Amino acid sequence: MILRLEHIGIAVKDLAASNELFEKLLGEQPYKEEEVASEFVKTSFFQTGEAKIELLEATHPDSAIAKFLEKKPEGLHHIAFEVDDIHAEMERLRTEGFQLLNTEPKKGADNKLVCFIHPKSANGVLLELCQSI
Repeated sequence: MILRLEHIGIAVKDLAASNELFEKLLGEQPYKEEEVASEFVKTSFFQTGEAKIELLEATHPDSAIAKFLEKKPEGLHHIAFEVDDIHAEMERLRTEGFQLLNTEPKKGADNKLVCFIHPKSANGVLLELCQSI
C-alpha cells in the first residue's frame, strides 16, 4: 500500500551549489548527504514537513542522472512514494499494468529499498517506490 509522498527527486549539475540554493530557500542545511556508488550518484536530502527534497548529482557519465541531464535541464527527476511492503506493491502495480524498471527492489539512498516505475506508464513521470530498511 502507498503510504505517503516520501520525496521529490531533483537532478542537478552541481550538488554543492544546489545545496546552497535550497539552504537559502528552506532556511536549513540538508540532514543527510551520501554517495550511492552502485547508481553513480551523490545525493543530499532536505526535510520539508512530511516530505523530503532529494538533490541528485551524477558521479559518472553513465549514471541515470548524467543521461537525464544530457536530454533535459536541471529539474524534476522523480516523485517517490513510501510503501509498507515494496514486494507486494511491485506485484500489485505490475498486475495493474505499470511497467517497472526493476524486477527486484534495490538498495537506494537514505536507507531505502527502491523500485522505479517507467514514465511511459505514469503520464510521463518517473515514479519511485521506497521502503525503509
